[in-house]
This record gives sequence, C-alpha cells and structure tokens, in this order.
Amino acid sequence: MSCNYAEGLSPYKHKGKLGLPEKFEPVDKLKTKCELLALLINQSKHVVVHTGAGISTSAGIPDFRGPNGVWTLEKKRKKPSTNVSFTDAKPTKTHMILRKLIECQKVHFIISQNIDGLHLKSGLDRKYIAELHGNMFIDECNLCKKQFIRNSPVETVGKKCSGVPCASEHMGGRPCRGRLYDGVLDWEHSLPENDLFMAECHSSIADLSICLGTTLQIVPSGNLPLETVKYGGKLVICNLQPTKHDNKADLIINYYVDDILEKVMNILGIEIPSYNENDNPTILAQRMVIDWTVERQNVLALDKTFKAKTKGIKKKRKLVKSKRNSSELSINNIEIDVDSKPKIIKLDENDTRQNYPTYCNLPHSQQKPADMLVTSY
Repeated sequence: MSCNYAEGLSPYKHKGKLGLPEKFEPVDKLKTKCELLALLINQSKHVVVHTGAGISTSAGIPDFRGPNGVWTLEKKRKKPSTNVSFTDAKPTKTHMILRKLIECQKVHFIISQNIDGLHLKSGLDRKYIAELHGNMFIDECNLCKKQFIRNSPVETVGKKCSGVPCASEHMGGRPCRGRLYDGVLDWEHSLPENDLFMAECHSSIADLSICLGTTLQIVPSGNLPLETVKYGGKLVICNLQPTKHDNKADLIINYYVDDILEKVMNILGIEIPSYNENDNPTILAQRMVIDWTVERQNVLALDKTFKAKTKGIKKKRKLVKSKRNSSELSINNIEIDVDSKPKIIKLDENDTRQNYPTYCNLPHSQQKPADMLVTSY
C-alpha cells in the first residue's frame, strides 16, 4: 500500500540518497547505549520524539530509502516483496511504547513524517502529535479547516476533493459549506500550519530530541531536531542507516527501533502495552464522527510556553522552509563509526554506570545514579 502512496506522489527527482548501508551495534554496546538512552529520558524535562518510516517496517509497511525501500527498489524497477495495506496494518511495538511513554510523561510530544495512521490507531491523543506530511485516515475541510477521522484510508494523494460535505454540523458546530479533501501532502504542498508550529515549538523547548527510524533527509521535518540542539538540548538518533545529522548527535544507536525501545522500557521498569482495537479511533469512526482538529487553546498555551522558554535566547539561525522538500545527504560527509565522532558519546568497555552522567554531559549531572529511577541498575 505504501507503494500506491509513493506512486500517487508527483514526479520528483530529489528524493535524497537511497539504499545507504545499514549498521548493527554489537550486543554489548547496544545494551550500554540503551542504558544511556534510558538515563537521558529519566533526566530530561521535555522529551520530543521524531518518527519516520522506519518505525512502521515491522508492521509490514516498507520504508522509502532502506536497502529494500520503495524508492530504492523503484530505481531498479522493482517493488517490495512485503507491502501490507494501510487498512490492515496495526501499530508496532514502537507505536505502543511511545503512547505509553506519553501517558507516563516520559515523552511529551511526537513529531511524525508518517502518513500511515499507525500513531492514530495506537490511541495517541491529538494534542501530543504533529503530523507534518498528513495522514491517510484524515479528511480536512477546505473552508473551516476541521479534520475528521476516516474508517478507511483515502484513495487519493495531494489534497484532492472527495466531494463529501464537511461534517462539522454533526459535531454540534455551525453548518459549513465546505467539502472534504484528503490530508496527504504532495511535494509542492506547504506543511499544515498548526502542526508545523507545534513541531517547531516543542523541538525548541525540548532538552532531549529522539529520532526514530528516519534518515532526516526531508526538510523542514528533518531539520527540526536541530532546534533542540540550538537551544542547548541533547539529540539522540536511532536508525539503521547513517543520517543527515549524525555529526550533530550526542548518541547514535544503530539497531531495530522496536528492540531499542523494548530494552529502554525494561530498564525504566515500564510495561509495554498491547494493541487494543477498542482504542483505535478509525474503527470507532465506522459509527460516529470523530474530530481530529488541533485545538486552538493548545496552540496558544504552547506559544506562551515557547516564548517564556526562549525569551532572551538567540539561536544561531531560523528555519525558513515550510514546504516539503528533500535535502541531499552526502555519504562522504558522514562518519558512520559512532566511536569516531567528536560529539558522539564515546563508549568504553571500562566505563561504569557511575560515570554515565559525567560523560553524557547531562543537564542534571550532579545527581548520583542512586537518585535515578532506572529500576534495573
């Protein structure tokens, strides 16, 4: 089904680097890095997660730039052998973990490039997510801009009109003469204003940004994690392939995202929830109208928090692009080996857990490991 989505997009040559080599951490180093990530999460006050296509591959939805990605194989005139429909795809372990971490207030916001609707199906509340490239399970009114959840994925891509009248009247609102359009962006479309605003604000407020399953090649979404760095926060990248911003990261973990987060949850002592269809609003949408619009009061409250946080702080530069676009990634400018990066946390077999807060340069480095809530230590 993601193949159909890719085919529905307008022709576009600059899709970034495709098929970059994947790398897997040795078991011992993976364990140590997951412990570091858990520690960073515990010691951070505002954690933002940036998600890409790599978190949905275990649901049977191919990514785009991986060795067997849609665009990688497209150049060879092939298609992925596994391609589950958006209708049948279910949230992965990562999707359910992220929802749980939101509920536990360990993660405070999610910024997603994915259009597959799996964050939605997991039961995640709208106020905790920015969907920068749209959602196959969302319709939007062209007049009042309200968004509504569908019970099946849209059949079109690129904000095309379905001819269906706006459903705002059924939500107790005023009658609207608008028509519903699919909410999936094509290359030339500007990103949704409220989603982009929330994404920029949360990225700037965050003292920790975690990137999961994305090579960060599409802008402006791929540059948002740098907002955290510009304001003095930490950046963690979890991906099998090298990314555009590896040299800016404080920690890189090359492994399957599901496995990384499962280990982190075990360290944190938090149970991983199972997917429950009763929490899936796309199923509920079969018998009722469900609003998925960003609430204005949440935007205003975030704006107030953002201004208070950044008052008197001048960041190095501002994001200027608001349209979806790709950014070239040069493999020659990327040091794939984590231990060779000056800004990456360098792991040594002789380092002990007692030293983690020091060489992580964490905001609360004065705390001792005994003061942490990491239950497996």
